[in-house]
Amino acid sequence: MTLLPPLVEPGDELTRAEIARYSRHLIIPQLGPTGQRRLKNARVLVTGAGGLGSPALLYLAAAGVGTLGVVDFDVVDESNLQRQVIHGVADVGRAKTASAAESIAEINPLVTVEQHELQLTAENAVELFARYDLVVDGTDNFATRYLVNDAAVLAHKPYVWGSIFRFDGQVSVFWEDAPGGRGLNYRDLYPQAPPPGLVPSCAEGGVVGLLPATIGSLMGTEAVKLICGIGEPLLGRLLIYDALAMAVRTVRFGRDPQRPEITELIDYDAFCGTLDDPAVVPDTAPTVTPAELRAELDGPNPPVVIDVREPVEFEIVALPGARLVPVGDILSGAALGDIARAGRVVLYCKTGIRSAEGLAALRRAGIPDVVHLQGGIAAWVRHVDPSLPMY
Repeated sequence: MTLLPPLVEPGDELTRAEIARYSRHLIIPQLGPTGQRRLKNARVLVTGAGGLGSPALLYLAAAGVGTLGVVDFDVVDESNLQRQVIHGVADVGRAKTASAAESIAEINPLVTVEQHELQLTAENAVELFARYDLVVDGTDNFATRYLVNDAAVLAHKPYVWGSIFRFDGQVSVFWEDAPGGRGLNYRDLYPQAPPPGLVPSCAEGGVVGLLPATIGSLMGTEAVKLICGIGEPLLGRLLIYDALAMAVRTVRFGRDPQRPEITELIDYDAFCGTLDDPAVVPDTAPTVTPAELRAELDGPNPPVVIDVREPVEFEIVALPGARLVPVGDILSGAALGDIARAGRVVLYCKTGIRSAEGLAALRRAGIPDVVHLQGGIAAWVRHVDPSLPMY
């Protein structure tokens, strides 16, 4: 086992109250009073107070990390409560940073919380990261993950990364400046973002509510190990967790010899690609708004409306008269014949991501009279029929 040096120097001596609070830590030989003083002196920034950030923040606070930064620009939504355990019913509509800070204070009033209610961008990330010893990345999209990685490299900070989807999770540690020539970053594992739409978000594909607790706790454990210089961190190793099989394995990876040096932050939306990129979706009026679709459906020649979501989503809610054709059947070509004979077609999904992907595939197949619903059924519920359930 190859140890890394402690990331943080020990802080002040523990008070009598701290000794009582952290007694179960103090009797662990690898941790002890010195390790607890390192935690007390540590400054950890958690990006995202969502599914992964919630357990990481709560357990790092309980562990006695002296200063926790929380960066998030979102507000608590009812759909968050299934997994984002740092928030409660009374927090719906509140800023996630404020809700998280309040919960942390309930867990451990000795922790200082610094709220950063802002969107992480190329303009503010490096300066923000420089204020902390360590970053715990709980973000949920590829553009922000690459931003976090590159900013951590430029700020010379290690960070713990995790991701979740349905029943699967991943965890690793990245630190370009790790001693002993062990420096690695996210681009060594993922040199390029996957094509847009290939990997659905949790909002599109779902996540079992207990999974973030497992992955977020593992991320918190890695943070404690780095701060205190104990154990072997997941630097150069990817932990893969399969909750359905209840299986855990680790895969080793090394530096990508083709990886370019990171010298500045870039346009990460452009780097990862977006589904409204002309190379992905044709720019010849590919969308229809909910109001426009409502008018077409009420008119003399209504279009054929095709739902490209999964059957379980169709069971929850669907547009009137819609046909179910999962996007996989469009991408495989199995549904092209039926759609080509349907006349004017409007595709829709939950938010517009999968329908845009299906639209691009149909246009490439030479089917011209097809558009997709802007904002998906979520926008339809907001603007046309609020009586429908939303998930």
